Amino acid sequence: MRGLIALLLLLVGALTNRAAADPGIIKGSDEFEFVYRVKLPEIKGEARLWMPLAKTDAFQTVAQEELSIPVKWNKVQDRDYGNDICVLRPQPADSGKTIELRYRVVRKEKAAYPAKGEDAARFLRPEKLVPVNETFKTLAQQATAGKEGDINRAKALYDHVLGRMRYDKSGTGWGRGDAIYACDARTGNCSDFHAYFIALARSVGIPARFAIGATIPADKNEGVIEGYHCWAEFLADGRWVPVDISEAWKNPQLADYYFGHNPANRFELTKGRDLIVNPAPATGPINFLVYPLLEMEGKVVKPETSFAFRRTRA
Repeated sequence: MRGLIALLLLLVGALTNRAAADPGIIKGSDEFEFVYRVKLPEIKGEARLWMPLAKTDAFQTVAQEELSIPVKWNKVQDRDYGNDICVLRPQPADSGKTIELRYRVVRKEKAAYPAKGEDAARFLRPEKLVPVNETFKTLAQQATAGKEGDINRAKALYDHVLGRMRYDKSGTGWGRGDAIYACDARTGNCSDFHAYFIALARSVGIPARFAIGATIPADKNEGVIEGYHCWAEFLADGRWVPVDISEAWKNPQLADYYFGHNPANRFELTKGRDLIVNPAPATGPINFLVYPLLEMEGKVVKPETSFAFRRTRA
């Protein structure tokens, strides 16, 4: 009987710990295979496609197991962020072909980390959809009133965005990372949440930048990934501090965690907005790059794109 009670207590404890565990979060490190597939539509006339190539950094080690690109291509880097970008020139004969990028990744949980001599002023400059204007400055000043130090001011802005916005992908206008839309509509997806935060931060002199990739599901070990995910970082006291406000909105119990952390089950593809590349798209600098950008005769066409994963360490 005593042994049964002990077993029951052990099970209750295990369930309690599981219930208290952070949903969707893998701490420490994670290992997975990430597959990025693009199926080309019918190619008519002159076409060009830009797609991200993942790379190793301080928090993710990327081994390119297989790049299956049955189209003429070359690798370039954007001017300001140094993202690796694959540029393809598909021909009509390439219609219907599938491009597959298969990566094996070891990813570490990210916390605040030292800046490496970046020009802070560069991360205060406006972008096409992330302006620095009097509206953002006034809102940011109101939110940070009485706060001292950039960490505390950034936390006040984080809380402001968390309290003002609602994660909602209905209607039109969301998903472009448009800070003005986010401010006015008070709704949007991760790109809108973080565009708004970055605009506020820059408006009061806190350097901030954007990053995009995918969340690797924590509750299963393989499957399809439903879309991209993005986040932001701000510079304070010589360190880059990651924030993820849209995930904090979805999981309020993790709001403190997401101010200062990215979990290990993440995969970063690119940094930055308004990416300038050569050759350049006819539509101008790339807003952000996670899905492929395909232009045919100077017009944007959306190819069929999918992400999948398989965890390699259960």
